[in-house]
Amino acid sequence: MKDATRRVTEAANVLRITVLGLVLVFMGGCAVGPNYVRPEVPVMKEWSGKGDTRLKDGPAELAVWWKRLNDPVLDRLVEMARERNPSLHVAGLRILEARARLGIATGNMFPQLQQLKGNLADNGLSKHNANTSPAVDTYYATASVALDAAWELDFWGKFRRAVESGVWDLDAATAGYDDLLVTLTAEVARVYVTLRTLEERLDIARENVAVQERSLQIARALYEGGDVTELDVAQARALLANTRASMPRLDAQLRQAKNGLAALLGMLPGEVDDLLGAPGRIPEVPADVAVGVPAELLRRRPDIRAAEARMAAQCALIGVAQSDLYPRLTLFGNIGLSASNAALTIAGYPGGSNLGDLMSGDSLQYSGGVGFGWDIFNYGRIKNNVRVQDARFQQLVVSYKDTVLQAARETEDALSAFLRSREEVAFLAQGVDAATRSVEISMIQYREGLADFQRVLDTQRSKVQAQDLLTSTQGSVLINLSAVYKALGGGWEARVGKDFLPEEIRRVMDERTDWGGLLETGAPVAGDGVRE
Repeated sequence: MKDATRRVTEAANVLRITVLGLVLVFMGGCAVGPNYVRPEVPVMKEWSGKGDTRLKDGPAELAVWWKRLNDPVLDRLVEMARERNPSLHVAGLRILEARARLGIATGNMFPQLQQLKGNLADNGLSKHNANTSPAVDTYYATASVALDAAWELDFWGKFRRAVESGVWDLDAATAGYDDLLVTLTAEVARVYVTLRTLEERLDIARENVAVQERSLQIARALYEGGDVTELDVAQARALLANTRASMPRLDAQLRQAKNGLAALLGMLPGEVDDLLGAPGRIPEVPADVAVGVPAELLRRRPDIRAAEARMAAQCALIGVAQSDLYPRLTLFGNIGLSASNAALTIAGYPGGSNLGDLMSGDSLQYSGGVGFGWDIFNYGRIKNNVRVQDARFQQLVVSYKDTVLQAARETEDALSAFLRSREEVAFLAQGVDAATRSVEISMIQYREGLADFQRVLDTQRSKVQAQDLLTSTQGSVLINLSAVYKALGGGWEARVGKDFLPEEIRRVMDERTDWGGLLETGAPVAGDGVRE
């Protein structure tokens, strides 16, 4: 019994020394490879539209920008798209994948091998083996149980850099989700405005059909009275036919817009009709738009954040590759119990053990030590792998800078289109008023015989074109406004604190696989997608 106690004490001493050595190694360890530093990028000081009364310099109002259009139907559609859109669900699943990958990288910081193993075996030896003695029991059983452990020390920061890369990958996945959310919201608004614009254009076409039908009736009456020739009737009929012909085309475009909206909402064609209700009007344009300052784009636009996160994740992988240039130190050990009932009757061995002695102190066995490895003959493979990782990092640096430049261009383009289209609407409205008055005057003159029917046709045709162009441009103003909000990176903030996936998907995944707490709203999202 004393001997067993001594063996246990020796094992404990070895464990304490190992742990102390591990602590000292980690205290003196370092992480090789470059530390990430955000590269400098050119940033505009102010937008070119600064000074325009329709643009405000204050903080950008972007979190729920679509609510500024004061359209309850649009509000509901955006909410449903965020809940049901399949592409957004895929982006949410990528976040879960990134969380799990980060868990793998974090787990490598700890002993990489922790294996509990055991065996129970019945053995029979050949009596014809060399050096076999009749005194040896050739039939015996063995039993053992042991814990094996191996731990590659992170002396050069290989695993810490991998965790750093995993954190940035999670940031990139989160920013990718946000970027899709921004795009989805703007696309729902664009399709909805297009849809309402088409409905208004159809209403205008119907109104003009009614007007032109009355003109045709007048022409027929005058023709039957002998006041005009049949030419007036034929021209009136042709104009009416052309106006009616535009309606099927508008109907087809309207159906296509509804089908596109259904796809964004994860529905089948036709299922959005009840959500849309009766034909509506184009939403009102806000009097002004708060756009903030250009420097906010670096922090707010998800695609810029995603580009930076991918760049930073790759920077950490340079350190992972460089760590292979240096030696590896590994702590390993084994502790367990082993027993056999083999009997030896030769001198000095009074008899065999019993398998029941497996749990006794005398059955304890252990081993431990430090391993060393160094790939010194790698023929340039490691250095070239470092160069590969560095080249990939530089590619992402250039891509990041290009993303910033493209973001500034997109914002400037959208702002210019929005402001100019609003000016265009003002002029077109004046044109519609003039065209409407021209139709009234020409009809009066035609009835009184002061003008021919060609004048009436020309004024009616001009009115139709002016009204249609005005309505289309009014829709373009709101489409350009949604492009402004998209370019500014607006709309993703509304998801903060909410689940990335609907309850149904999370429930199915949780029933199929043990996800721990990774499916919950409060699971890590690496700074919630925002880094200074």
